[in-house]
Amino acid sequence: MARPRIKDVARHAGVSEKTVSNVINDYAHVSDRTRQVVREAIEHLGYRVNLAGRHLRKGRTGIIALVVPELDIPYFAELARHVIREAEERSLTVLIHQSGADRAHELAALAGFGSTFVDGIILSPLALTADDLRDRTGFPPTVLLGELLEEGADHVAIDNEGAAREATRHLIGLGRRTILAVGGRDDSGLGTAEARTRGYRAALAEAGIAYDPAALLPVDSFRMPDGAQAVARAFEQGARPDALLCLNDQLALGALRALHEREVSVPGDVAVIGFDDVEGGRFSVPTLSTVAPDKAAVAKVAVQLLQHRIEEATAPDGAVSGVQAPQDRIVAHRLVLRESTEGHARR
Repeated sequence: MARPRIKDVARHAGVSEKTVSNVINDYAHVSDRTRQVVREAIEHLGYRVNLAGRHLRKGRTGIIALVVPELDIPYFAELARHVIREAEERSLTVLIHQSGADRAHELAALAGFGSTFVDGIILSPLALTADDLRDRTGFPPTVLLGELLEEGADHVAIDNEGAAREATRHLIGLGRRTILAVGGRDDSGLGTAEARTRGYRAALAEAGIAYDPAALLPVDSFRMPDGAQAVARAFEQGARPDALLCLNDQLALGALRALHEREVSVPGDVAVIGFDDVEGGRFSVPTLSTVAPDKAAVAKVAVQLLQHRIEEATAPDGAVSGVQAPQDRIVAHRLVLRESTEGHARR
């Protein structure tokens, strides 16, 4: 049987092809009754919209790219799910690319992979510099995630510094005074870890707690083994913390394992808090307190901004009266308190 066409839908519904097109494109000036009749005809005939043709008529492919450092980091996997869902609601397809936090891969993504098959990029950069981002002439529209902010690009993030300050304040409020930052880095840089380290130090300063550079436990990557190794190494070197601020949940889960192996009670001896609110933290023993970014909102805002830039870039000359200035959008976060910090306050 031949695939039904728009004229078949129009004939079945008793309306013009233009009316069917208006319903498909969700134009406002169609009566509810007509819209219902057309949709019933579409359902009855099994008509499928030719999205590729629709996009190509507008000079687009309908494909956007999401570029993240590592797909097997749960935060990025969960974020990708939200981006895909948000894009589908806009009839967009998402190509997911893993950069490995490699500058060459991130530059290739920024350049649209040397092709025109993606309309725009949502990029979470770790290796790029501000100079890399400054001149993007001829590159696809791009929305940046995280802390690497360039004035000429749209950007979506949570307030990482404020969130880390809030989490550290919570630990201090429990009476904890010797707080190690697992994954902490020199806070003069532009990345997410640096921003969270600044928040940690600010909370210590507010409470009159002296900052000790040795309280930063560096890691090679933000995975569970790195968190476990960093905490084990600190204990071997004589550290006796009463709290750990872990800069993501993977580090925190690794830290919990290292503490368990040393028969250190959590939260009785050491309170632990992470970042990202990934699913694994809700099932660990004890369950993990964490900073929860609104990942659905990050995805929604990023896709909305990118779609707007794509429409600007592909609009006919004169169709867009004024180009919107680059947007710096901060998305909400919340502190989720679970067993790894709650119930054992010290005074």
